[in-house]
Amino acid sequence: MEEFKRSENGRDEVFSTKVKAGKRTYFFDVKSTRSNDYYLTITESKKRFKDDGFTYEKHKIFLYKEDFNKFVEALNQTLDHVKNNLMPGVDFSQFDQVQEETRSTEDGQGGNPAGTDLKWE
Repeated sequence: MEEFKRSENGRDEVFSTKVKAGKRTYFFDVKSTRSNDYYLTITESKKRFKDDGFTYEKHKIFLYKEDFNKFVEALNQTLDHVKNNLMPGVDFSQFDQVQEETRSTEDGQGGNPAGTDLKWE
Protein backbone atom coordinates (compact mmCIF):
# COMPACT_ATOMS: atom_id res chain seq x y z
CA MET A 1 0.00 0.00 0.00
CA GLU A 2 1.33 3.42 -0.95
CA GLU A 3 1.84 5.87 1.88
CA PHE A 4 0.30 9.31 1.66
CA LYS A 5 2.29 12.33 2.69
CA ARG A 6 0.39 15.23 4.22
CA SER A 7 1.67 18.60 3.03
CA GLU A 8 1.60 21.89 4.93
CA ASN A 9 -1.64 22.98 3.23
CA GLY A 10 -3.47 19.80 4.22
CA ARG A 11 -3.27 18.16 0.79
CA ASP A 12 -2.23 14.55 0.39
CA GLU A 13 0.66 13.81 -1.95
CA VAL A 14 -0.13 10.50 -3.64
CA PHE A 15 2.67 10.20 -6.20
CA SER A 16 5.96 11.96 -6.82
CA THR A 17 8.84 11.65 -9.25
CA LYS A 18 11.76 13.86 -10.17
CA VAL A 19 13.96 14.57 -13.16
CA LYS A 20 17.48 15.85 -12.62
CA ALA A 21 18.59 18.10 -15.46
CA GLY A 22 21.98 19.66 -14.83
CA LYS A 23 21.60 22.53 -12.37
CA ARG A 24 17.83 22.12 -12.36
CA THR A 25 15.55 19.50 -10.89
CA TYR A 26 11.95 19.03 -11.96
CA PHE A 27 9.40 17.52 -9.58
CA PHE A 28 6.11 16.02 -10.72
CA ASP A 29 3.75 15.62 -7.76
CA VAL A 30 0.19 14.31 -7.80
CA LYS A 31 -1.83 15.66 -4.89
CA SER A 32 -5.38 15.14 -3.72
CA THR A 33 -7.91 17.79 -2.81
CA ARG A 34 -10.21 17.68 0.21
CA SER A 35 -12.95 16.38 -2.10
CA ASN A 36 -10.75 13.45 -3.26
CA ASP A 37 -9.95 14.94 -6.63
CA TYR A 38 -6.41 15.03 -8.05
CA TYR A 39 -4.15 17.61 -9.61
CA LEU A 40 -0.52 17.79 -10.71
CA THR A 41 2.14 20.23 -9.64
CA ILE A 42 5.25 20.65 -11.77
CA THR A 43 8.08 22.36 -9.93
CA GLU A 44 11.38 23.58 -11.33
CA SER A 45 14.02 23.96 -8.64
CA LYS A 46 17.40 25.64 -9.16
CA LYS A 47 20.13 25.78 -6.55
CA ARG A 48 21.44 29.35 -6.16
CA PHE A 49 24.63 30.11 -4.26
CA LYS A 50 24.83 33.15 -1.98
CA ASP A 51 27.51 34.58 0.28
CA ASP A 52 26.22 32.69 3.33
CA GLY A 53 25.33 29.40 1.61
CA PHE A 54 22.67 28.57 -0.91
CA THR A 55 18.93 28.72 -1.54
CA TYR A 56 16.58 27.04 -3.96
CA GLU A 57 14.72 29.13 -6.50
CA LYS A 58 11.41 27.42 -7.33
CA HIS A 59 8.80 27.89 -10.01
CA LYS A 60 5.57 25.91 -9.83
CA ILE A 61 2.76 25.07 -12.25
CA PHE A 62 -0.57 23.65 -11.08
CA LEU A 63 -2.26 21.45 -13.65
CA TYR A 64 -5.86 20.32 -13.18
CA LYS A 65 -7.49 17.22 -14.69
CA GLU A 66 -9.63 19.17 -17.17
CA ASP A 67 -6.40 20.52 -18.71
CA PHE A 68 -4.29 17.31 -18.78
CA ASN A 69 -5.03 16.36 -22.40
CA LYS A 70 -4.68 19.92 -23.75
CA PHE A 71 -1.39 20.36 -21.88
CA VAL A 72 0.11 17.09 -23.12
CA GLU A 73 -1.04 17.79 -26.69
CA ALA A 74 0.50 21.29 -26.70
CA LEU A 75 3.73 20.00 -25.15
CA ASN A 76 4.02 17.21 -27.72
CA GLN A 77 3.28 19.60 -30.62
CA THR A 78 5.93 22.01 -29.36
CA LEU A 79 8.56 19.30 -28.88
CA ASP A 80 7.79 17.82 -32.31
CA HIS A 81 8.18 21.27 -33.91
CA VAL A 82 11.56 21.80 -32.26
CA LYS A 83 12.81 18.31 -33.11
CA ASN A 84 11.49 18.12 -36.68
CA ASN A 85 11.55 21.74 -37.90
CA LEU A 86 14.12 23.64 -35.85
CA MET A 87 16.67 20.92 -35.07
CA PRO A 88 16.11 18.08 -37.56
CA GLY A 89 19.78 17.05 -37.56
CA VAL A 90 20.02 16.49 -33.79
CA ASP A 91 19.97 12.89 -32.55
CA PHE A 92 17.91 13.32 -29.38
CA SER A 93 18.47 9.68 -28.39
CA GLN A 94 22.02 10.64 -27.36
CA PHE A 95 20.52 12.44 -24.37
CA ASP A 96 18.75 9.24 -23.26
CA GLN A 97 22.15 7.56 -22.91
CA VAL A 98 23.36 10.33 -20.58
CA GLN A 99 20.25 9.88 -18.43
CA GLU A 100 20.78 6.11 -18.21
CA GLU A 101 24.38 6.63 -17.08
CA THR A 102 23.20 9.12 -14.44
CA ARG A 103 20.58 6.67 -13.15
CA SER A 104 23.17 3.92 -12.85
CA THR A 105 25.42 6.18 -10.82
CA GLU A 106 22.62 7.50 -8.59
CA ASP A 107 20.83 4.30 -7.64
CA GLY A 108 23.78 1.92 -7.90
CA GLN A 109 21.67 -0.55 -9.87
CA GLY A 110 20.95 1.04 -13.22
CA GLY A 111 17.51 -0.52 -13.55
CA ASN A 112 15.31 1.68 -11.38
CA PRO A 113 14.09 5.02 -12.70
CA ALA A 114 15.78 7.85 -10.84
CA GLY A 115 13.69 9.39 -8.11
CA THR A 116 10.60 7.18 -8.31
CA ASP A 117 10.68 6.43 -4.61
CA LEU A 118 11.61 9.91 -3.41
CA LYS A 119 9.24 12.53 -2.02
CA TRP A 120 9.74 16.26 -1.98
CA GLU A 121 7.95 18.87 0.11
